[in-house]
Amino acid sequence: MDNNITASQGSALILAGSRAETDPLALSEGVAHKALIPIGGMTMLERVHRALAQAGYRRIYVSTSDEGVRRLAEGLGAIIVPPAAGPSESVARAFALSGAPLLVTTSDHALLRPEWVRDFLIDAPADCDVAMLLAERSLVEKAVPDTSRTWLRFADGDWSGCNMFLLNRPDAEKALRLWSGVEADRKRPWRIVRRLGIGTLFSYALGRLSLAEGVRQLGRRNGIAAEVVAARDGEAAVDVDKAADLVLARRLLDRRQESE
Repeated sequence: MDNNITASQGSALILAGSRAETDPLALSEGVAHKALIPIGGMTMLERVHRALAQAGYRRIYVSTSDEGVRRLAEGLGAIIVPPAAGPSESVARAFALSGAPLLVTTSDHALLRPEWVRDFLIDAPADCDVAMLLAERSLVEKAVPDTSRTWLRFADGDWSGCNMFLLNRPDAEKALRLWSGVEADRKRPWRIVRRLGIGTLFSYALGRLSLAEGVRQLGRRNGIAAEVVAARDGEAAVDVDKAADLVLARRLLDRRQESE
């Protein structure tokens, strides 16, 4: 399907909220916020912002309440959006300002490449309301053999999220109402599937439900055209949640810089 979604037509949002007053990973690295952790000569926030800018985004929002992150983001030319109680509400605030299309990612997506963003926009159907990027297990394990992840198991494979979402049309606002519940159940796919009805639940139990069809059915039940986009690079599934992730991300980045 031809796709006309481009970065220059929309905005991007970097979520840089805090789930706790003190992040253990930030504390171990001697900084006030995880987004300020240095990796490969710059902070994670700077890396994500640079990738989005290189992908073509000229209007980039950052959702944060941390003063250090705010100052850094403003220095980069980003627009600050005060965070809400949770990620979905924070995205809703930015979406109300930016309108569609809005690309959403996170400040701990430290390995983000501009080509991942461009490929996502190319591969997302132009007529979808919302799309999400996921990576299939074999692709992830080929790119990062020693990674340890929680997988969503469906008929078309095991999948891992890539912390990238596209709110492509105004009706994507409906998806934000679902996000908090689905996000809470992301490591318990049975609960997600249960929202789809008994027939779909049986299909999942029998191993016949693909991830893409499950997402489409969830969207249809809520008046949304929702799509899964398969990542082209398994490395896109790597983010930095804990110390082992940071070690892995630094190693992957060193390897990348050596090959460039």
